[in-house]
Amino acid sequence: MANAGPNASARTSVWLEGKVRRSGRGGGQPSGLDRERITEATVRLLDMDGLAKFSMRRLATELNVTAMSVYWYVDTKDDLLELALDAAFGGLDLPDPEADEDWREQLRTIAREYRGLLVRHPWVSPLAGAFLNIGPNSLALSRIVHRVIRKSGLPAHGITGAISAVFQFVYGFGTIEGHFIARAGQAGMTQDAYFRHAMASATRSPDAAEILKENQEIMTARGGDTVEEMRDRDFTFALDLLVAGIEAKVSATPQGRGELRDQPQ
Repeated sequence: MANAGPNASARTSVWLEGKVRRSGRGGGQPSGLDRERITEATVRLLDMDGLAKFSMRRLATELNVTAMSVYWYVDTKDDLLELALDAAFGGLDLPDPEADEDWREQLRTIAREYRGLLVRHPWVSPLAGAFLNIGPNSLALSRIVHRVIRKSGLPAHGITGAISAVFQFVYGFGTIEGHFIARAGQAGMTQDAYFRHAMASATRSPDAAEILKENQEIMTARGGDTVEEMRDRDFTFALDLLVAGIEAKVSATPQGRGELRDQPQ
């Protein structure tokens, strides 16, 4: 097969080249539809059926229109998924980085919000790495995260590393959490029942049983009466470790040491 060249099919973003249309392409577009209604229906179907089962035909049925009617508003299925992804980011309750609030608490708030988003919308995880994420809600999140991290006093060269440490952790934690909840639901079990079933199954493997036995003290010390409580404790502790790491890096810089000396004891 011949090479088509780098620009023949390379995808950029629905947010570029004037591709986002609130109304249709022109005269004759279907009545009763707009970009917001189509995007809302897409999010609803992705939440209900998952990414693998989503199709333009299924969306059209949900909207009670023909599949071709949807294409008056978006060019491709990927464009629609990108719109849905940014709509999901719009559901975050984010702090005001200009407010007189400690950066640590603001960072924890953003991390908790992002974790919740990944759990509520498991389809966000695979899509977040598939697009440029330059929609208005995604950019608003990025802007706020950068401003909050800057308030920590980190030097400029450490900003992106700190953001990666915190939000790659949250991404991984929330993604795995969402998978676990989905598996429990597919099995028709509560999270606690599924956890007990998984642990009982694991002990039938000699190697896994040995590891579980070695970690029994750690699991007991972990605390929590339910799977959700255990996860919350792990998440909070891990996030505190990351915040402490940022604090340590700040205090290691000359400017940071000066700020610490100036703080009232």
